[in-house]
Amino acid sequence: MKDSRIQVRGNKDGINAIIDIEKFATFDEVIEALVNTLSIGKGFYRNSILKLTANFKNVTESEIAKLKDELFDKIHIRDCIFEDINIKKGEDNKVFNGIYEGKTKFIKKTVRGGQLINYPGNIVIIGDINSGAEVIAGGNIIVLGSIKGQVKAGFGGNDKSIIAAFSLEPEVLQITDILTIAPDDGVKPSYPEVAKIKDGAIVVEPYLLNKYIY
Repeated sequence: MKDSRIQVRGNKDGINAIIDIEKFATFDEVIEALVNTLSIGKGFYRNSILKLTANFKNVTESEIAKLKDELFDKIHIRDCIFEDINIKKGEDNKVFNGIYEGKTKFIKKTVRGGQLINYPGNIVIIGDINSGAEVIAGGNIIVLGSIKGQVKAGFGGNDKSIIAAFSLEPEVLQITDILTIAPDDGVKPSYPEVAKIKDGAIVVEPYLLNKYIY
């Protein structure tokens, strides 16, 4: 049965689901309704890129994570992109502030040399960023692998953004307008690291459990 609170449209980049969140009592209802709506054409949506457009202002990080888990598990989409309806209405020039939750692009593959990924929110890559590749984000860049290319976080002015990876060996690392180049000393730590701005400079620290969970 079609749900009037959810509009699903196809475009050149994949599938766009526009959700009127204010008409749902809880976010669990949003998840259930979206899964039910997409289940009607499940075979069509499999391995597609799904963009969700809604007012995510009051949606928590755990709710977003639950929604993504349901979509990946039950609809078998390839990627999920979040677009805040307020930004779509003309707030593109504002600095992206949702670095702890909000718009996040998930990429489940390695970004190869010569490729460019540019997204106004957070970027999470389940893979590597190879030498010669470039990734630019308005918020954080989180890589569940190694960074060997160019990475630029906080693009647009968000100096609270971080860049984190299992192996941090970038050609160029930049947060807002502050840029650094990794030293070529051949000594690479065997633990994940996080780069952030501190006292006007980029510092790189070991990732400590719970330290970057806000």
